[in-house]
Amino acid sequence: MRYKFLLFDLDHTLLDFDAAEDVALTALLEEARVPDVQAYKDFYVPMNQQLWQDLTLKKISKKELINTRFTRLFAHFGQEVDGQVFARRYQDFLSQQGQALTGAETLLASLAADGYHIFGATNGITKIQTGRMANSSIAPYFEQVFISDRIGFQKPDKAFYDYIADDISHFDHSRALMIGDSLLADIQGGYNAGIDTVWYNPSLKVNETSIKPTYEVSDYKHLLALLKRKT
Repeated sequence: MRYKFLLFDLDHTLLDFDAAEDVALTALLEEARVPDVQAYKDFYVPMNQQLWQDLTLKKISKKELINTRFTRLFAHFGQEVDGQVFARRYQDFLSQQGQALTGAETLLASLAADGYHIFGATNGITKIQTGRMANSSIAPYFEQVFISDRIGFQKPDKAFYDYIADDISHFDHSRALMIGDSLLADIQGGYNAGIDTVWYNPSLKVNETSIKPTYEVSDYKHLLALLKRKT
């Protein structure tokens, strides 16, 4: 086979982060007894997405993201809270959510049966990602999950991938494939590391960046077909 080592992003690629986030946020906000749960969620979701993008671009630190996002949320509604306390409680709720995207388990089962070595490569918080994987149906298919919070570097840093390459026995960059939904984190990261990439693009977004994936697929069937062509 052309590729042997498959590095999968987790959120929005295999795990259903939107569903997990919605359940965890609802539980947190109901516990806090906010007057309008939906209004708080409507503000939080795009704000949080922007903070993660700023983190990827190194405009903020992960500590700042974690410790201030709930402070910012409640401040928007005129309330002052301890952001760190809310961050810890949110992690408790989110780490219990293991929802996988439809078809993800079938995809991984097929790849495992074909002899691929499957790894997770995620930008995330260790407690959350380990908890979600433990509660998911896809965990058994992974030989290992690499989490930026634990490694000390994050996608798209080359150092993130250097760590993975050093840790995996007999790793071969020319036979590795980074698969993910984020052009900035996953595809640019793979490029930085000298690894071929697959942009998982189920919503058929137009790539308006200078970042060019090696391949692009819109669903898991296309990914399987691509890999079979490369055997």
